[in-house]
Amino acid sequence: MSYNLFLDDFRSLSDAYSYTYNPVYATKEWVIVRNYDEFVKYIEEHGIPEMISFDHDLADVHYTNQIDIPYDDYKEKTGYHCAKWLIYHCMDNNKKLPPTIMIHSMNMVGAQNIKSLFDTYYKVHGQ
Repeated sequence: MSYNLFLDDFRSLSDAYSYTYNPVYATKEWVIVRNYDEFVKYIEEHGIPEMISFDHDLADVHYTNQIDIPYDDYKEKTGYHCAKWLIYHCMDNNKKLPPTIMIHSMNMVGAQNIKSLFDTYYKVHGQ
């Protein structure tokens, strides 16, 4: 089953479209997951999606420090943790990452951290 996965704690697809102007949010079908546990469970049950769009901040505590992000201190996981899990899940299970990775987060530092994970993976492993 082919599907697209949208990770965000509260925003809708129309919200993402309204500030990215990317028509993919308005024209494609999406499954919405709201946190790390839902993200992991959905992928484990349904396989790797065609597209994933990541938000970074998935809990109120994540909004307080967007410059020097203390990932190890968070009890609630972020989109960064989801991206990291996905990369290791694909490596450990000999699967390819989704063909399309997007980041719709308004947290520019968090978005760059997620992007850096994928950039590093592609630099080392290709795809």
